[in-house]
Amino acid sequence: MQRLYDFIRRHPTWVDGFWAFVLIGMSVVGAVSGQATEGTDAPWLIIPVALLLGVVVLLRRRLPEQMLVLGAVIGVAQLVLDVATFFADFALLVIVYTVATSGARWASRFALVGGLIAAPLAQIRWPTSDISPVGNVAVAVLVTVPFALAWVLGDSVRTRRAYFAQLEERAARLEKEREAQAKVAVAAERARIARELHDVVAHNVSVMVVQADGAAYVLDAAPDQARKALETISSTGRQALAEMRRLLGVLRTGEHQESGEYVPQPDVQQIEDLVEQCRTAGLPVDFKIEGTPRPLPSGVELTAYRIVQEALTNTRKHGGPNAGASVRLVYFDDGLGLLVEDDGQGAPHELYEEGGLDGQGHGLIGMRERIGMVGGTLDAGPRPGGGFRISALLPLKAAH
Repeated sequence: MQRLYDFIRRHPTWVDGFWAFVLIGMSVVGAVSGQATEGTDAPWLIIPVALLLGVVVLLRRRLPEQMLVLGAVIGVAQLVLDVATFFADFALLVIVYTVATSGARWASRFALVGGLIAAPLAQIRWPTSDISPVGNVAVAVLVTVPFALAWVLGDSVRTRRAYFAQLEERAARLEKEREAQAKVAVAAERARIARELHDVVAHNVSVMVVQADGAAYVLDAAPDQARKALETISSTGRQALAEMRRLLGVLRTGEHQESGEYVPQPDVQQIEDLVEQCRTAGLPVDFKIEGTPRPLPSGVELTAYRIVQEALTNTRKHGGPNAGASVRLVYFDDGLGLLVEDDGQGAPHELYEEGGLDGQGHGLIGMRERIGMVGGTLDAGPRPGGGFRISALLPLKAAH
C-alpha cells in the first residue's frame, strides 16, 4: 500500500490521466448504449464534450487557469447546444477544487462564482419535469452545494500549504541565523584564543630572550648568575607551555576540561607575580595598589592581567636596556583603573596607531578589543617626559 501511495505522489499526471480515461469511458459507454441525458437533439455531441472534459482533468495540475477557462467554455457550449449534464461534468467539480488549491487568485474567484451559478443555470435549462417549481429550486440549491464544498476544501488546502511553506521558510531562516551565529561565535573564540596566545608567547618569550642574552653575557665571568638565568628560562618556558596547552585545549573536545586539567584564568591577584617575574628578568617595576580591593567579574580580572602583561612586554621590547616601569591599580567606586608607565625609549609612532605597522602593533589592538568587550576605555601613547604610558579604565561590578 505504501508503494502505491508513493507511486501516486511521484506520478500525479498518470493518476489524472487514469481518472480522465474513466470519465471519458463511462460517458462514451452511456452515449453508445442510448443512456445519454434527455433533451439533446444530437447525442453524438456527448463524445467530443466528454473528451474535452477529460483533457480538463488530465492537465488540471499543469495548466489550472487554462483548464478552468476551457471548462467554462464547455459548460456554456452545453447550454447552447442543449447537451444536458452527464457523468463527465464531474470534471467541473475537479477543476474548481484544483484552481482553489493552486491557481491564481483571479482564477479561484472565477471558479467560485462559476460553480455557484452553474447548477442553477443547468436546472433552469433542464428542469425536472415531475416536480414542482419549488422542487426545482431545491434541487438547484442542493446541486450547488458540491461546487461550494469543492471550492472551500481547495481554498483550505491552499491556506494550509501556505502555512506550512511559511513554517519551512521560517525554519530555514532560523537555521541560517543559527549557522551565522555559530560562525560568529567561532570567529570570536578564535580571536580570543589568538589574543591569549599572543599575550602568553610575547610575554614569556621576551623574558626568555632577555635571560638568555644575560646568561650568554655573564657565562664566563659569573657562572652563578648564568645558572640562575637559565633556571628562569626553564621555569618561564614551562609556564608558557602550560598556558599554551590550556589554550589549545579549547579547540579540542571537553574531555580534558571535565578532568580538570585546565588551570584557572589569570586574575588581578596574579599581577603581583607577573611583576615579580619581570623584576627577575631584569626589568625594574614599581607596583602599587590604591583603594580597597574587591571581587571583580572574571572578564575584568583577565582583561586587567593581560593589559599589564602586554604593557610590560612592550616595555622590554621597545624601552631599551635601562628602562624601568611602574604599575598602578586603582580601585574606584565604579571602576578599576590601570596605569602602566615606563621611562624608556618608547615605541615607534606607527605601533600605537590603529592598525599597527605591517602587521605589528597587534598587542595594542588586542588591548582595545579586550577593553571594548568589557565596556572600558584605553589611552595609549608616549609620555610627555619620554617613555610610554598605557591608561585603562574598566567598569567595576560586584561579582555575584
